[in-house]
Amino acid sequence: MDKPMSYLQKHPSITRDRVAKFMAEGQWKDVNIHASLYEARASGSPAIELEVWSAPGQERPTFDYAVKQEYAPIKVGHTFGPSWSTHWVRMKVQIPAEMEGKHVRLLFDPSCEALVWSDRGEPLQGITGDGGDNYHVDFTVTKKAKRDEPVRVLYLEVGCNGMFGNGGGLIGPPQENREFNLSTADLVVYNDDAWALYYDMEILAAMAKGLQDSPRGWQALVAANDIINEFSVGDQKSIKNARNISARFFAAQGGQGNHQVYAIGNCHIDTAWLWPYDETKRKIARSWSTQLDYMERYPEYRFAASQAQQFEWLRTLYPSLFKRIQEKAKTGQFIPIGSTWVEMDCNIPSGESLARQFLLGQRFFKQHFGQTCDVFWLPDTFGYSSQLPQIVKLSGAKYFFTQKLSWNNINKFPNTTFWWTGLDGSSVLTHMAPANTYTAQVTVSDLINSVKQHKDVAYSNESLYLYGNGDGGGGPLEAMIERLDRIKDVDGLPRIKHAHPNEFYEHVEKTARDLVTWKGELYFELHRGTYTSQARTKQYNRQAELLLRDVEMLSVVAQSVAHGFAYPAAELDRVWKLVCLNQFHDVIPGSSIEMVYRDSDKIYEDVVNSGKALMESAVTSLFSHVAAESVSEATGVLFVNTTAWPRSDVVAVPGLRGPGVQQIRERDNAALVVAATVPGCGVAVADVTNGSADIEAVPVTAFKDSKGNVVLENIYVTAKISPRGQLVSLWDRREERELVPEGGAANVFRLHDDVPLFWDAWDIEIYNQEKFTELSGSNVRIVDEGPLLASVFVEVAIGENSVLRQWISLGATTPRLDFDCSVDWHENRKCLKVAFAWDIHSDVATYETQFGIVQRPTHRNTTWDMAKFEVCGHKFADLSEHGYGVALLNDCKYGFSTLGNVMSMSLLRAPKAPDANCDMGHHSFRYAVYPHKGAFGEASVVREAYQFNVPLVQLPVDATASADLSVLPFFTLSGASSVVLDTVKAAEDNSSQVVVRMYEAYGGHARVKLSTKLRVARAQLTNILEEHVADAKLVASGNDRSVDLAFKPFEVKTIKFQVKA
Repeated sequence: MDKPMSYLQKHPSITRDRVAKFMAEGQWKDVNIHASLYEARASGSPAIELEVWSAPGQERPTFDYAVKQEYAPIKVGHTFGPSWSTHWVRMKVQIPAEMEGKHVRLLFDPSCEALVWSDRGEPLQGITGDGGDNYHVDFTVTKKAKRDEPVRVLYLEVGCNGMFGNGGGLIGPPQENREFNLSTADLVVYNDDAWALYYDMEILAAMAKGLQDSPRGWQALVAANDIINEFSVGDQKSIKNARNISARFFAAQGGQGNHQVYAIGNCHIDTAWLWPYDETKRKIARSWSTQLDYMERYPEYRFAASQAQQFEWLRTLYPSLFKRIQEKAKTGQFIPIGSTWVEMDCNIPSGESLARQFLLGQRFFKQHFGQTCDVFWLPDTFGYSSQLPQIVKLSGAKYFFTQKLSWNNINKFPNTTFWWTGLDGSSVLTHMAPANTYTAQVTVSDLINSVKQHKDVAYSNESLYLYGNGDGGGGPLEAMIERLDRIKDVDGLPRIKHAHPNEFYEHVEKTARDLVTWKGELYFELHRGTYTSQARTKQYNRQAELLLRDVEMLSVVAQSVAHGFAYPAAELDRVWKLVCLNQFHDVIPGSSIEMVYRDSDKIYEDVVNSGKALMESAVTSLFSHVAAESVSEATGVLFVNTTAWPRSDVVAVPGLRGPGVQQIRERDNAALVVAATVPGCGVAVADVTNGSADIEAVPVTAFKDSKGNVVLENIYVTAKISPRGQLVSLWDRREERELVPEGGAANVFRLHDDVPLFWDAWDIEIYNQEKFTELSGSNVRIVDEGPLLASVFVEVAIGENSVLRQWISLGATTPRLDFDCSVDWHENRKCLKVAFAWDIHSDVATYETQFGIVQRPTHRNTTWDMAKFEVCGHKFADLSEHGYGVALLNDCKYGFSTLGNVMSMSLLRAPKAPDANCDMGHHSFRYAVYPHKGAFGEASVVREAYQFNVPLVQLPVDATASADLSVLPFFTLSGASSVVLDTVKAAEDNSSQVVVRMYEAYGGHARVKLSTKLRVARAQLTNILEEHVADAKLVASGNDRSVDLAFKPFEVKTIKFQVKA
């Protein structure tokens, strides 16, 4: 009888549903492909016997400790818990005789994560239970079982958290008492042909769906239908026949002109996010050990892993696993990539922090893998600074990969493969995977999208494809590699091959034509709340960055001139690594769970305590011969200026008293002292013994006017604060100019509703600006009346449980008006902003970014302008017109908005996920208003912002003693005021060499002379890795040694000095 004709072309949807049912685990699994996937299965004793020891609390004990503990018997159905606890399972495995000669696997599903260990303490493979796309519970016990297999012992370290932590939903705060069920512990033998057919059918079904109405789509549907007709449960011959059908389909290859996809396995392990750092250390071992197993089974397989910190953890905690990775790196299968210490946030860290990320990362990869990385690998962070191209190139890399801008929620980013050009004109070849993910699953739809969504395919007919489970680790699964093998060159789809990312970039560099250029920042149109969330973390980061800056500079000087002082290289390396760790792109942005911030706070406390101790050591070594026994016995104060320009400040010195002290500050009883004209990178001593001495500044005053406003006035400005605590007038006395528009006000607090669409801690949405309450101050009173400082106190009720207290101060030496804030914050999904209306007209506002500035529109003409309703800035934001401007300075804030003439700064948020207590509690922070003659480019805003953030180092001294200042000022930068001396440190490989890093801050050409009194023998230009670029001409003049330097706009330069012993 003839075979009945198929009419599937008349009913394709029915046939596609038939194929789906054939693949599903639902009600038909006893008669579809699932019924044939296993040849044999054994569970329970004697095949598997289980015992457990549960570690106390949230401890994560080592293997050596765990195996010595008392174990108790358990069975399948046992419950592990609570959340974050660890349970060590000892498993005795007796392979049944009927599995002789077979590849035997263990299926172990604890419904959470686990790591399989050998009885010798070797980490073997990770486990991810509880179903879903991340499901991976099989482990190879033996590839070929023997007749009389001995009893094997395995240990399984069960961690009570899922791939994405323990939250309710994706980003909900952790549930503290989750329990996890041991649902499976079986020995199985796969039916290899049935599994191969299963993978074939996955591709056929996907092509039939993804290529509907195309000839290849129909052919895929026909082949899948024919396979189902051929298949019979329990009939191995039918499976082989069915595989012949699929083989004929896959034999049809694509043309050479097809799009080429370069596939690279990865698992993008977030260094912390919905789990703490300590859990990440285990995720690394689970994930990477699994990939090593795949490399043995699939020689063509390639896997890339980034973040030197994660490799360092592995090297320390799992040394044997690290050695295996080193061996696979030599074969090119395991690819260390990325260039940086962690995959950092690129908004909040300073320019020097970004430089250290590359310095630490590239040095680690060079030391342990023999080479630095060519690719800056950052798939998942929330915006990209316009100085990154220069920093990347100065760090020995030349390519950049990301995909995050595909998440933009207003404008579609227009490029895929392009040249990204930074502030200074440096360019890096950049690619954003058109599959729009870094956790692809090797699906037909992804490959189709790699062509369909490629915006530059006319210029470059190839793309990168990152696949593997990620964020919480895991990486590619066996099924993904099998699917990739089937579609590597099949008609109807792009060609795809395993490849090193360098191969892709090098080929694009050689073959692409007419690639477009994108100039400036890669602004991310989402997650704008990350400029503000977790305010304490951001404050700690700023404090640590600037503290370590001072420590390094003074330690260099102390080593050069103070007998017996040794530069603390090892400790500075340790604390810089900690600072860089906390700059991970889910930690410093504020998007992690509360546990992470408990850890990061401890880390920052460690850094700050260490930094202060190192600072004290350096200062004591330099000036101990003039230091007072105690502050109460001091007759003067020595001030050290670590900025490279002279400055005069009114400085608060706690505990100091003396007839020359002009004023005691009311709120803390600190003595106020004028530090007059302290030379750049130098020192000055203020004598407080002379009670009749002329004060160093024209007095500042405070009084009330007829309207009830408090007036603060010095020779530069007159500021009026209304009874509501708002700045209603700021009069420049020298320019005779009012800065607050009539009817307007500055220092206006606004409490905004802050309910985003989903990403709670991440997002401030555009409608946030539409709904807010203007807050009014009260209890306005004068607290300091001069002569050195005039201050007014304001109290602002925020809500029933929140209050802000503010001290507004004007010093005698500056036109800068300071605002010191103390806030008790207990709100729910609110955002506190402070707004300033200025009588300034400009289409752009200027914001500090790493090693430079970025200008952004103050209007909303286009959707691209509109999308920047909340932007990132560092120490300042400035609004200037021709001839005049006002800068808003801060000591720890990063979120800004300027619309028309109104500047606002985001102060605090109150999201409830993933940290239910984000930012609740007490906060202290400072900001300031700095009016200046001239537009931004003509003013000293950059310097003023540094001075606001970098206080003079102070030491109570005996003013009559003779300080040896022969080495000071230890550095002098003369010529263009636009060049900033940012960093002075010892060289990484030789602490007798001194590294100085500078940058041009305003965007113009500049020539400067860098002079030093250190005993310099040689000078050279280097890159960020401190590698030689060119010799620099060293000029001697008396005790000074100098080099002349020419800067291009926004250029970063690094000089290395060889100092004589």
